[in-house]
Amino acid sequence: QMRLVESGGGAVQAGGSLSLSCAASGGIFARYAMAWFRQAPGKEREFVSAISWVSYTYYVDSVKGRFTISRDNAKNTLSLRMNSLKPEDTAVYYCAQGLPYSNDLRPETFGSWGQGTQVTVSS
Repeated sequence: QMRLVESGGGAVQAGGSLSLSCAASGGIFARYAMAWFRQAPGKEREFVSAISWVSYTYYVDSVKGRFTISRDNAKNTLSLRMNSLKPEDTAVYYCAQGLPYSNDLRPETFGSWGQGTQVTVSS
């Protein structure tokens, strides 16, 4: 299991943008599928987006066209660019490690969470 540290959260107004980063260490980052999840207060953790080891991507419908997931294997970093943010995007965002050499982006294949970073979008 890699160590995952998220950063980049903050408070923005609706319509604004944020970029999240997840720094991975203790493993060969390039081998793994990676994902972003989020958890709003009082709600269950929600799958947001994922990227396979060869950069196939997946987005849930609620963020399609607004969020972009990417990875930089040279820097062992996963990113999530979030545009046109809405109040309902408010949550703690977590990155998670998936399977090695995998294009399987089902939510249940991810675990090994980071500590999370707070995103707050005001109306």
